[in-house]
Amino acid sequence: MQSPIDTADLLDRFCRYVRIDTRSDSHSSTCPSTPGQWDLLRLLERELKDLGASDVRLNADGYVSATIPATSGKAGVPRLAWLAHVDTATELPGGAKPIVHRRYDGKPIILPDAPAQKLTVDTTPHLREKIGHDIITASGTTLLGADDKAGVAVIMNVARHLLANPEIPHGILRLCFNPDEEIARGMTRLDLKELGADTAYTLDGEDLGEVDYETFSADACVIEIEGVSIHPGLAKGVMVNALRLAGQFLAALPAEVSPERTAGRDGFIHPVEVAGGAGRCTVRMILRDFELAGLAAKRAIVEQVVAGLRIVEPRAVFTCTFQKQYRNMRYWLEKDMRPVELAREAIRLAGITPASTAIRGGTDGSNLTARGLPCPNLFCGMREVHSEREWVSLQDMTKSAEMLLHLARLWHDRA
Repeated sequence: MQSPIDTADLLDRFCRYVRIDTRSDSHSSTCPSTPGQWDLLRLLERELKDLGASDVRLNADGYVSATIPATSGKAGVPRLAWLAHVDTATELPGGAKPIVHRRYDGKPIILPDAPAQKLTVDTTPHLREKIGHDIITASGTTLLGADDKAGVAVIMNVARHLLANPEIPHGILRLCFNPDEEIARGMTRLDLKELGADTAYTLDGEDLGEVDYETFSADACVIEIEGVSIHPGLAKGVMVNALRLAGQFLAALPAEVSPERTAGRDGFIHPVEVAGGAGRCTVRMILRDFELAGLAAKRAIVEQVVAGLRIVEPRAVFTCTFQKQYRNMRYWLEKDMRPVELAREAIRLAGITPASTAIRGGTDGSNLTARGLPCPNLFCGMREVHSEREWVSLQDMTKSAEMLLHLARLWHDRA
């Protein structure tokens, strides 16, 4: 019979981790992109050593790795890796003040540092399902950071559990905590040979029972516009205002392919930043689609709009650069669904119904899978991510931990 998860330890770890501001920064060229990520990475390194994990290492690029040794001499057991990212989204500050709402009673949850921010069962998806749960929120002005510190806390809690219960049979388990997932750099410097895994799972999903094996394919796009500068008092017939051209470019993008107008399996073009001045301006965007043909079509839309502006204003210089970010993991996982099927079985053993949808985003597993390491994404319970209203259920995180325990044993038993 499986020993129960220590929920007090899980909660304590989660609250400790979310207090550290680990927001990433796409403008930084360092790895990790922000100093705060180092604070959490060094803490995890110390905690793993204190737990008794083997091969604990924090490398120069900000990847913490460790091993939970096998408890069985059974031959041929695949090496599993569990991964979670330490950074939080760029839109809002981190450094949360976590609040635990014990045995949630269904009444509105007021976030005290921003009383206008409230969670109710009528306006907050899935909250009604969690009546009676212990709900954790931030105070209203920051991210909670459950994306993905819920995943970090679950993995650390399970590592503690397995190291304290060596009678549980499992093979070699590798743990990895990485920086900069939120800016699509999470796996760029991870050495797969050093990770040493046959199959991996990211803990970065939302819905209870979620197993993701289909994600967006993603590109980034940068449009640089060089106008003609002159004193505005002498500008007639001479000035070419790069900011105005940026506005024309944005206005010409078809609204029907914006995130605000799309859902389901429809991709989008999403401007995320405009920076610069009248003389020179930069527009940054992300392009998303589930199919490579759809992604190529969105590139073509951007190029067509730029081509039209070159005709309208030939004195301006437009530079359009695309960068590959990640690809739909389905292209590889559908060739061998065993990692997905065993995850579904582990979820059933935890008393939950598994579910898979095409997620409108990507995970570090998208990159890893494309590089040859199968890596579905599993739930850890976070909700309302990338907003001040972000929350998580302690009971859902506990189920995520139970799932990992079953998963480790299943891979051992089915070897």
